Amino acid sequence: MGPRKSYWRRGLTAVTALVLTGIGLAAGQTSANAAVACDVTYTKSWEGGGGFGANITVKNLGDALSNWTLTFAFPNGQRVSNGWSGQWSQSGSNVSVRNESYNGSQGSGASWTLGFNGTFSGSNASPTSFAINGTTCNGGSNPSPSPSPSPSPSPSPSPSPSPGQQALVVSPTSVTVPEGSTATYGVRLARQPSSNVTVTSTAGSGDSDITVTGGSSLTFTSSNWNTAQNVTLSAREDSDTTSGTRSISVASSGLTSVNVTATEADNDGGTNPGHVDNPYAGATGYVNSDWSTQAAAEPGGSAVANVSTGVWIDRIAAIEGSSSAKGVRAHLDAAVQQDAANGSTPLTIQFVIYNLPNRDCSALASNGELKISENGLARYKTEYIDPIAAILGDSKYSNLRIVTIVEIDSLPNLVTNTNLAACAEAKSSGAYVDGVRYALNKLHAIQNVYTYVDAGHHGWLGWDSNFRPSAQLFAETVRGTTAGFASVDGFITNTANYSALQEPHFTINTQVNGQSVRQSKWVDWNYYVDELGYAQAFRQELVSQGFNSNIGMLIDTSRNGWGGSARPAAPSTSTNVDTFVNDSRVDRRIHAGNWCNQSGAGMGERPRANPATGLDAYVWIKPPGESDGASEEIPNNEGKGFDRMCDPTYTGNDRNGNNRTGALPNAPISGKWFSAQFRQLLANAYPPIN
Repeated sequence: MGPRKSYWRRGLTAVTALVLTGIGLAAGQTSANAAVACDVTYTKSWEGGGGFGANITVKNLGDALSNWTLTFAFPNGQRVSNGWSGQWSQSGSNVSVRNESYNGSQGSGASWTLGFNGTFSGSNASPTSFAINGTTCNGGSNPSPSPSPSPSPSPSPSPSPSPGQQALVVSPTSVTVPEGSTATYGVRLARQPSSNVTVTSTAGSGDSDITVTGGSSLTFTSSNWNTAQNVTLSAREDSDTTSGTRSISVASSGLTSVNVTATEADNDGGTNPGHVDNPYAGATGYVNSDWSTQAAAEPGGSAVANVSTGVWIDRIAAIEGSSSAKGVRAHLDAAVQQDAANGSTPLTIQFVIYNLPNRDCSALASNGELKISENGLARYKTEYIDPIAAILGDSKYSNLRIVTIVEIDSLPNLVTNTNLAACAEAKSSGAYVDGVRYALNKLHAIQNVYTYVDAGHHGWLGWDSNFRPSAQLFAETVRGTTAGFASVDGFITNTANYSALQEPHFTINTQVNGQSVRQSKWVDWNYYVDELGYAQAFRQELVSQGFNSNIGMLIDTSRNGWGGSARPAAPSTSTNVDTFVNDSRVDRRIHAGNWCNQSGAGMGERPRANPATGLDAYVWIKPPGESDGASEEIPNNEGKGFDRMCDPTYTGNDRNGNNRTGALPNAPISGKWFSAQFRQLLANAYPPIN
């Protein structure tokens, strides 16, 4: 159990910063007769310390586009630092984004999202006017030059106003609300008002379990009219098996109202419960007694012994289990008992699917039992995935929400580590891609099973040379499944790793004596300094590659708290960029490439649903106290080798800058209980555990 997480990037030792050159606001033209009409939603994703991020969602309301250029102007002279899902340029306050080769064609009614990180000084008001190919996006249809008759545009998220006409813009107009949880839709105005506009959302006829619990009355001004404000809907827990609907009226005096259809995703559905958008919302987590017993036996461990952790199925024998560890069916039977004691609240149980042939191809600590050259892919399918799917599909478990974490480390290794023989074989043979597709096909076919694919972490895929190529590989892989993008519910980052959730004392835009923190040895030209920013940005990149817009991200926070006395309380005052970053960062690893049993680490945020935008949950997938790998060679029958990155005496390699590993001594093989590590993680927890 417990993979290592590669720290590697392709290309040169330093990746040059994005240079934004002014290319003006000349708009790309589609066909001479195309009618261009569009709708744009601009949403800030974060803001602080002179930096901010934003996502821009464009909806094509006119004819199909073969290419596009989005233009807008910042009202306060903000600057774009780096952007994605388009070719970004800036001249003065004017910004232009041209399509990439993969997202230039956008059909009528299509939506796509792009985003950026930027800097500001003083005010940071949002842009209020956007254009596609020179046509202002106001929800109406404005023909391009040399017009000829064209079909009417596709319906917008809410009724499209004529050019210059005020209207409500609501998106989406169909919302699924998990029973016992919440969902949202956004509201804004189509044009700048001359005075304040109040918009109300009122529940009408239908299922009374669905109510408006937030944003029932919104105020739009001449400055915030184009920024969507959210309305929150809640679905009450009940005991019926009906997924009812209710109409929500969005209205404002003098304007045409918009109806939103809200549908409850019932979780009491007998043998065929609904597949909800977020399996963690409104649910409690399965407590694995195998881990809980060990945790409770440690001093102070009872404080966390009832936290839900992942169950690792890391070899064929783990499916059946043993006298010392439950198998898959035994865990599910225990989950059913916990669910029965849970009342009407649903229960989520998490399994890690982790046994591809040539597993963990770039390291040794958690190498697997199957080899590609020894018929490993066929065995993976018939002896591993098929039996797991058969058990998960048993109707006696249909009321459980079963989350599967699919193949840690696998696909990212095909982007960054194919210079290693085992990874090159995994790529050339197609075994990783084929294996992941097979697993997704089998698991997605079970309605109460949820699939989350591993997406590395910011210290692995955060460089631009790895970021988009990884998302493209994920998209290519998932397109090949039977259900396509619908076969994936989301992605997970930081599994079994130590990357800090957030760095509180600096952002990627922080400057030290005129130098960007990206120039420091620690950040090393990466575009991200922590997991939350990376996970949110990577989600947007995945959506731009074709994944469903409702996919959610998970972050494994089991060991990334970095509390204790070594945690910096404030930013450094040093004017040297390396000293500033090293003295300010809460991630106290010697090098960001160190991954095995890290000294000084602590438990992180406790698991919870909907913790941040785009996040389904913080989770503890790697059970704290289970080793990453042995600190010296230990013979075993699980195929797990000795990796020098788990040896505290090792002086490192090019992947960790030839630094010491920072690993704890006297560690057992991966997955075995490591008491010294657990006690340290508990003592250094952040937020602290009392």
